[in-house]
Amino acid sequence: MENMELMSNRPNVLMFPWLAHGHVSSFLELAKKLSQRNFDICICSTPMILSLIKESHGKNNNLPSIKLIELNLPSNIPEFPPEYHTTKVLPRHLVPKLVEAFNMAATSFYDIIKIHNPDLLIYDHFQLWAPEIASLHNIPSVHFCVIGAVTMSFASHHVLFKDKSFPHPAIYLMDFEKKNQRIAMQSSIKLVDKEFPCGSMKRSCDIVLINSCREIEGKYIDYLSELSGKKVLNCV
Repeated sequence: MENMELMSNRPNVLMFPWLAHGHVSSFLELAKKLSQRNFDICICSTPMILSLIKESHGKNNNLPSIKLIELNLPSNIPEFPPEYHTTKVLPRHLVPKLVEAFNMAATSFYDIIKIHNPDLLIYDHFQLWAPEIASLHNIPSVHFCVIGAVTMSFASHHVLFKDKSFPHPAIYLMDFEKKNQRIAMQSSIKLVDKEFPCGSMKRSCDIVLINSCREIEGKYIDYLSELSGKKVLNCV
């Protein structure tokens, strides 16, 4: 897998998930589907994440069209060894430190984009700098949201319309949940950027991919499309 030469006559997609196992597994499932539809796929992540992918598929894996590309985070951060370059074993209080290290790897990601020159970048919501780097090389980017449409549309609605009721009344928060939501949103905004969770969709080219299915979340997918101004396509 690591030494595979990509075929020049197949579209080359670079996938760039956040450093959490749930995000990586969702990106990997999408990668498998795309590879079955005549795409060559590269997954870019830290050596720790990539070792988990190799471990889960074994040496003789069944992912012939998927190449793994290492993104090395800065090594000069005190008390932040390589085994912490994934949320799988990361103490909760060090998550901001991981986000900081991840953002500092933007220069390395620039070099990866320049060397591999993919036809398309599929990115996660923590690295808003990734689509901006891709645009410098005239490479289109698409946001893949691993969170369900109910959660994303609800959160996006309340960011855009703070005092307006969510149009689907079956989804609401109890009073004690509202306080927790405010704390969670403030934390996410501090970690990512002031546009969270809308910033990632805003930077996506024409479409947004979401880890959902229309049979269960159809009306919420449609509302998220309305909020984002993008065509939201389900991947399940």
